[in-house]
Amino acid sequence: MFQKSLIFEIILTLFACDSVTTVATVPQSHAKVAGGPIVVELFQSQGCSSCPPTNAAFNLIADRADLIPLSFAVTYWDNLGWKDRFAKPAFTQRQRDYAKTLRVGAGVYTPQVVINGARGLVGNKPDELARAIAKSRVIAGGPALTPSAGAVHIGAGTGRSTVWLVRYNPKERRVAISAGENDGRTLPHRNVVRALTPLGTWTGAAAQFSLPGAREPGLRGAVLVQDMTSGQIVAATRLPPPR
Repeated sequence: MFQKSLIFEIILTLFACDSVTTVATVPQSHAKVAGGPIVVELFQSQGCSSCPPTNAAFNLIADRADLIPLSFAVTYWDNLGWKDRFAKPAFTQRQRDYAKTLRVGAGVYTPQVVINGARGLVGNKPDELARAIAKSRVIAGGPALTPSAGAVHIGAGTGRSTVWLVRYNPKERRVAISAGENDGRTLPHRNVVRALTPLGTWTGAAAQFSLPGAREPGLRGAVLVQDMTSGQIVAATRLPPPR
């Protein structure tokens, strides 16, 4: 289910909560923990008027060392007046796969935050997002990940998972919107995902996967090992920054 798909269905789902513009401070006291960082995925669109509050809450956690925060721009708002410059069909498909494993009856919606592939929420308030992260279990019990130059080694364990390489831009990207629901606004983005690449399947035996180079300068990388049935992320690691 969580493998690269050639079928990208576009369904417009105008489902989101009311915007809340107050931005509070997200607690930064979480220490690094053994077992891997918590993966926080945001699915949003520049064409969605309900997304800016969740983007703002997400931006506050973008630099936390105990997390891997990733912002995915989806495509199903693109025909409502503004085409999101960061959106890709593969990101939309990833969210649709989550709708199945998380059993979201209404289908996909924006904004949506998914934590460790196991829990979904709107997350449009910083304190709500902080509480959800604090309640989430750190990734533990999965295989050990050891990144090296041009490759990642995955230790032995159990299960069957897709190994993903994620390339994202850690710098703030400010986009002036000139059409659609956010017309006239300038929206800041952090940790924008630029590429999502399946490296192969891990079946429990120790294995090494080659890492293709980034196609854009300045991108950071992360490797996610994601159970092919449940969608839960069983191991994750950041890659060393490019030299």
